[in-house]
Amino acid sequence: MADPTKDITNFGFRKVIKDNKMHLVSDIFHTVAEKYDLMNDLMSLGIHRIWKCFAIKSSGARRGQYILDVAGGTGDLTAKFAKIVGEKGEVVLVDVNDSMLNIGRAKLRDKGVLGNVYYVQANAEELPFFDNYFDCISISFGLRNITDKEKALKSMLRVLKFGGRLLVLEFSKPIFPLLTKFYDAYSFYVLPRLGKIIVNDSDSYSYLAESIRMHPDQDSLKMMMQLVGFEQVSYTNMSGGIVALHRGFKF
Repeated sequence: MADPTKDITNFGFRKVIKDNKMHLVSDIFHTVAEKYDLMNDLMSLGIHRIWKCFAIKSSGARRGQYILDVAGGTGDLTAKFAKIVGEKGEVVLVDVNDSMLNIGRAKLRDKGVLGNVYYVQANAEELPFFDNYFDCISISFGLRNITDKEKALKSMLRVLKFGGRLLVLEFSKPIFPLLTKFYDAYSFYVLPRLGKIIVNDSDSYSYLAESIRMHPDQDSLKMMMQLVGFEQVSYTNMSGGIVALHRGFKF
């Protein structure tokens, strides 16, 4: 007899049918897309920019390389990678949500980021690229929203060149008990109210807090990456473990 639980996944603290999760997540990002960057600055007090800069510095990206920015949203990492790889390189921003993709395209165009950046609407679980194509792949604050994380990681491993690296920048588990209490209070009480004021949507930011709690912790994600085939996997905690950057290589 088939196991019915195999068709169930987490959407925050709720249990939903797997096939429905992508649509539920997509609805959230359609709602918040226009003020996504503003909310990121407000929620993190601008610290998300430091986290992303650290990810870029850890990427090893060089001129002429091919970079894939998965769940790239409004293009913060894409813009930085585009400057590094130059006109002989290539950066592909992939996002499953067309609202986020459109905001990202317009934002980068306004910044003058043209020529070496391409935009693709696609699901991270089934990336539409050749095997062994990219020198580096990044996914920033997107993995926790993916229905089948292992499938997405395998897809990223497939399109990564041998010797290439994956960077996973994601919310994680605070390593200090006192910080955990403060973080929980901020996440479950402040964020939804902030979302209500700025976006007129508290539910999306309640989901944000819940999705972070349901995401694998640092060591669990490290093991997941190793199990799908990444090697030399390591992670660096930032802001006391509120965010972690995981790195893995393909050999």
